Amino acid sequence: MHNTLPLLQATDFPALRRGRLVTLQVNLGYRCNQACLHCHVNAGPNRTEAMDDANVERIPHVLAARRLSTLDLTGGAPELHPRFRWLVREARALGARVIDRCNLTILSEPGQDDLADFLAAQGVEVVASLPCYLEENVDGQRGKGVFERSIAGLRQLNALGYGHTGSGLNLNLVYNPLGASLPPAQAGLEAAYKQELHARYGIVFNRLYSLANMPIMRFGSTLVSKGEFAGYMQLLKSSHNPDNLEQVMCRELVSVDWRGRLYDCDFNQMLGLPLPGAATLADLLVREVSGQAIRIADHCYGCTAGQGSSCGGALAEAEGQT
Repeated sequence: MHNTLPLLQATDFPALRRGRLVTLQVNLGYRCNQACLHCHVNAGPNRTEAMDDANVERIPHVLAARRLSTLDLTGGAPELHPRFRWLVREARALGARVIDRCNLTILSEPGQDDLADFLAAQGVEVVASLPCYLEENVDGQRGKGVFERSIAGLRQLNALGYGHTGSGLNLNLVYNPLGASLPPAQAGLEAAYKQELHARYGIVFNRLYSLANMPIMRFGSTLVSKGEFAGYMQLLKSSHNPDNLEQVMCRELVSVDWRGRLYDCDFNQMLGLPLPGAATLADLLVREVSGQAIRIADHCYGCTAGQGSSCGGALAEAEGQT
């Protein structure tokens, strides 16, 4: 796999500083039941990296010490970590909002038969990856049969109340472009998703998040192999919208890797660009990171291009959304 970091380090991206820390985003490990082409984590079934017990048990203490409102769990498939459910319970007991970044097919994996019921009982917000509402496009990116299993997972969540107005169980979908292009306008795409998924499968959901693909890890390597890396970077840079700088996720989020090390965002984590001072979860118990400079490189243009892109979807359309 091609290393894209040397192609990204020389940058003219504007300097950034952190605001108040709100969200702890934790990567529990790289094991996943899927191996998607666009995956910036390079996750898959054969990955063995997983957070140890000491760091998992430290997370609720960090949430309490820093008075953080949100715990955002990712991977790989975070649900495959053996302490996933314990951590969810502990965070919810503290009153934290918990987000599970779910690939949907995990709901039908052996041993996960009651996972959807657990998520609903705990009031976990599900952010589910579904790159298209057409079967051929999803299976082309993620593997044969993934779309059918994803639809089954969505129906299972809907049956528990997820996605229904007034249920309190939020179900948000995530769209990624299939190639080296920017996502279309989020509002219009969300309307199309809602119409098509309901008409075809009776599925409802709350919001659609459209995310740009980052030129790193598996997707970045594919761009290099196809000779498309420079062209994609030019697209990101020429589409840079400075108004998005105030809303980029790294201003209020800290990303934690499976070893407990801290990063400005999940993408910096994958590139091996940690917070200054080799900070860890243990340091976060006593260390203030607000106001600290954010480590930047050319991939940061992926978050500010066009409508912008973050873990919560488009930035330019974020205001006024519910």
